[in-house]
Amino acid sequence: MAYERAEILAGAAVLAVALGFTLYAARGAGIGTQSDSYPLTASFRSVEGVSIGTDVRLAGVKVGTVTDLRLNPETYFADATISMRKDVAVPVDSTILISSEGLLGGTFVEVQPGGALESLEPGGEIEDTQGAVSLINLLMKFASGGDGSAPAEGTTTP
Repeated sequence: MAYERAEILAGAAVLAVALGFTLYAARGAGIGTQSDSYPLTASFRSVEGVSIGTDVRLAGVKVGTVTDLRLNPETYFADATISMRKDVAVPVDSTILISSEGLLGGTFVEVQPGGALESLEPGGEIEDTQGAVSLINLLMKFASGGDGSAPAEGTTTP
């Protein structure tokens, strides 16, 4: 009988610790905190490296998360929905862009605030966007000596 009671208590302790870890992980991932946020939208030419759950940062501080990505069949742009913290008011003339943490780092969405006194309302759209820049394309342009529209210096065209 004593062994059964000890086994039940040990099992309950393991379940309590597992539940604690689950709640901690959910809070860290921003799950369940949707009431403390509001949605904004933006349309990008390219969202390479961005997925649902990607951090949205302002001045290097996480202020939101990407919650939805869809292809707009009319414009062929990627429409993104982001969830911003309620305590962060984004001016209407702000810019949103896709940035990289470095050559080998991950990708995040960066908000650069504008100077307007008016703030975007929930569901508003950030119109000034800059999509992802492909490192491979940049290296190809560098290796070919330019953007491909003119021959490199010292070369001749056939």
